[in-house]
Amino acid sequence: MLLAEDDRPIRTALERALTLEGYRVTAVADGIQALAAAHRERPDVILLDVMMPGIDGLQVCQVLRAEQDRTPILMLTARVETADRIAGLDAGADDYVVKPFEVEEVFARLRALLRRTAPPAGDGTGAGDGGEGHDPRAADSGLVEAADLRIDGPSRRAWRGTRELELTRTEFELLELLARNAGIVLDHSTIYDRIWGYDFGPGSKNLAVYVGYLRRKVDVPGSRPLIHTVRGVGYVLRED
Repeated sequence: MLLAEDDRPIRTALERALTLEGYRVTAVADGIQALAAAHRERPDVILLDVMMPGIDGLQVCQVLRAEQDRTPILMLTARVETADRIAGLDAGADDYVVKPFEVEEVFARLRALLRRTAPPAGDGTGAGDGGEGHDPRAADSGLVEAADLRIDGPSRRAWRGTRELELTRTEFELLELLARNAGIVLDHSTIYDRIWGYDFGPGSKNLAVYVGYLRRKVDVPGSRPLIHTVRGVGYVLRED
């Protein structure tokens, strides 16, 4: 894995902890070194600080995504505002951790990202198969249709009507989960477990940020909203 962090004590501590956890770590101190290492070593996952001298983490992420590099990226950020977190997702990051963080949370998020990039072990039909709103054709073709959404799991592409949606890895998996369970309210714990493999607890705003950003891409002005909040419970995809 590649670790890019300009704060030496944090970088040293993370490199040591990740190595003890079994990762083979390449640690660098700035964005220029991060891009060079990403091109040279093709890591399985990247742990990327936002605030770095020269080229910052957001720019590194943007460059890699522009090059069609789909390596999972976990951002480290000291910025706590929702708009700042969204900037990281917009740059193409798959997930983020806010400083100060517990190293166990970093481990959990890295494991979740790596699981999602591993080859599927089963038939890949996802959560909730057979529930209300499930299209039986999805199990055979990998296609999911709900309302005017069409999702192609194998190619990781999605459309609303004729408009193709530009989604990050996490956004795609969240939309696919909601669509496969169209009409069913999924609680926060279920979504965290299915998407991240870890429940970050009731105080986490991680899911709300991703849902909000997904809505910006799916429920554009002039279209009928599909993603709905069920207050105190979770989220559901349905046409009202």
